[in-house]
Order: sequence, then C-alpha cells, then structure tokens
Amino acid sequence: MRTAKVVIGANYGDEGKGLMTDYFAAQGGDSLVVRFNGGCQAGHTVTTPEGKRHVFSHFGSGTFAGATTYLSRHFAVNPPLYLKEREALAPLVGQLPTLFFVDERAPVTTFFDMLVNQLVEEYRGENRHGSCGLGFGETIGRHEGGAYALAVRDLLDVTTLREKLIRIRDEYLPARCKELGLPDYGKHYDLCTTDTLVDAFIESAQKFLSLVVLVPDAVSPLSLASNVVFEGAQGLLLDQEQGAFPYVTRSNTGLRNALDVAREAGIGALDVTYMTRAYLTRHGAGPLDHELPGSPYIGVVDLTNRPNAWQGSLRFAYLDLDQLALAIGTDLADACGAGIHINAQLGVTCLDQLDERAHVRVNGALHEVTPEDLIYMAGQRVLPVGFCSWGPTRDTIVAMRESLAA
Repeated sequence: MRTAKVVIGANYGDEGKGLMTDYFAAQGGDSLVVRFNGGCQAGHTVTTPEGKRHVFSHFGSGTFAGATTYLSRHFAVNPPLYLKEREALAPLVGQLPTLFFVDERAPVTTFFDMLVNQLVEEYRGENRHGSCGLGFGETIGRHEGGAYALAVRDLLDVTTLREKLIRIRDEYLPARCKELGLPDYGKHYDLCTTDTLVDAFIESAQKFLSLVVLVPDAVSPLSLASNVVFEGAQGLLLDQEQGAFPYVTRSNTGLRNALDVAREAGIGALDVTYMTRAYLTRHGAGPLDHELPGSPYIGVVDLTNRPNAWQGSLRFAYLDLDQLALAIGTDLADACGAGIHINAQLGVTCLDQLDERAHVRVNGALHEVTPEDLIYMAGQRVLPVGFCSWGPTRDTIVAMRESLAA
C-alpha cells in the first residue's frame, strides 16, 4: 500500500509547515511536494542548516532538499508571482529541479483579482478581514461562479485567454466591485480600463507555460516519486467551514483536498503531521482568544511575519490545547469514510523560543510548565508528539517516535 506524508497547520497558519516539509523532503528518495490548497498568499519559511533562507509561495518547501513541486487542482496559480519567486529562488538553489508540475484544472489568479481584493480591503478600513491582498479568495469566488472561470489550461490559447481576460475586466470586475459596495476604481482607473494588465498577464502566462509541465485530467505525477509530501497552507482555524467567518480563507485547509488528490493517485495511507508552535500566533484580523498585549516570550523571533499594510502586526496568545484538540479532532472526523488509512501525530515548533517556564491552557485553565512538560501535555491531550523543533532548520528537529494511528 502506497503511503504519503501530509503536513497541516493546526492553528491560524505560521506553525512551521515549511520547516516540516523541508525535513520530510530531505529524508531521501525522489521527493515530490504536493500543494493541495491555498495559493501564492501562503508564505512558508525554510532556512537551511547552511543559512540559506526563502519564503516559499508557489514552489514547494522541499525545494532546497531537491524536491519537485506539484501544484494540484486545488491550488490557485498566479503566473506573474510564480516567475517572481522563481527569479528570487534560483540564485539560492543553484540548480532548480528540472520538472515543475501543474494540474491543468487549477484556477488562475489575475491582476484583476488582486486589484479588487486590495480595493475592498482598503475600503473596509478598520473592518478589514485580514487578507494578504493577493486575490486568492477573489480568484476562487470568480472561478466557482463558472461564467468567468479561468483555469491553467486556458492559458494555452492566447486568443481565447485575451478574450477571457477582457471579459473579466469589462464585465466581471465592475459587477464585483458594485456587489462589494466599492464606489469606483480610484487610483487604479487606468489599469482597470486599458489593456495594460491584459498584455502584461498574457506575457507572464506564456513564460510560465514554458517553465512548467501541465498535467492533464485524471493523470497524477505522484507515481514518479518515492517520497511524496503534501504541504498544506494556512491552518485549521482559518478553514472556510471550521473558522470564524468572515475571517477565514476560501479554502479547505485540512485533510479534505489532500484525500482527494491522494485518491486520484491511488495512495492508500497518509501519515499526517499536524503542526503547532509552542505558542499561538495570528497574523491578520479576526478573533484570538486570550490575546496577549505582546510577545509571550522574550526569545520569540519571526523574520517572516513583519508588520504590513494588509495584516498589521503578528498577534500572540498562549497555546490552548483544548482548542488544538478540537480543531484536529474535527478534521480527522471529516476524513472518516474516505477509504484512506490515516496515521496522525503532532509536530511542535519554536520550542527554543520559550523561557525556562512556559504557559499552556488546558481545560480552560492556564498552567505554568517547563517546555518538556508542554510537549508531554500536548501528547496526552491532543495527539502523540512525533516531532519537535528546537530551532529554524531541519537539523534542529527531533523525531520523537514513528507515526502512530490516531
């Protein structure tokens, strides 16, 4: 029975999914990283033991370890930002993997999706939803509507692509802005009424197609790899069905999409690692129970989630094991009956950033514990702890045990 690994964020994102994916991809064999949700708004940081650092977006976080990437049909592709990331990553890697697979059914993000996303967030002011401003939610909404859907396979015919982009610009964009209550395009008027963005997007799309391998319907590249790692984006508490609407991502962030891709590839078992920091973070608007006024520990370092105009500053709380157990339990229950065997465990990161005494919530009460006690309590209350990281690189990960059936 073929088995693959799955890495899922168990909180609000930023739990160490990139670190864990890099670790798994470096374990040997021909590695393939499968992106099964989200889009380029995901930022997964990987730092190598040699000090190279990159925040992965389109490319799988196993790229430093030599892994190939597969963007499944559940990933929203943004050709211009793919090219931008490729350009930034190439000097760090030296030789990028020869192959980069993309499901031809995957939805495509346009400049217009990014524009309307940014316009509406600016218009909301203090009532922002915490978006990254990269148009992921707008892409999914437009694509699911059908009339203005744009998939990767539509990039192949330039004439048809131009027609679709013009229809999105001239019909969908004004209707969507009216639906959202936006008064006008403001400073973006020229971009929304001329061919500037259409021409630029087509140019990027053609270059994108020259660098990737399109995967037809019902064909899976997973059989080409001996070490398959599914890399999730965001976290369970941002899931479109499990999170607190409207402060969610328009995606299923748990096992559902991974199971869908695994079934197509004939994979019979998934070893799932649910990731959490040793404390809780949230970057962007939305509820955060028991939010702290600042960093929970003096050793907390986060070079990726810097304050920005779209999501503000990183927010903190102590780790809540009850919330963690509920989120993971709900996701595992949703996977029941899928016909694929699930082994589940917990991965705990950022343990090196704790003080000598840490804090954790259990049964509604706040406990002061040692970092080792925190690991033990998480294993008792949530899932067996399979991996712990005491630093930002794969060589600081300690494998606690083999995957255990949940």
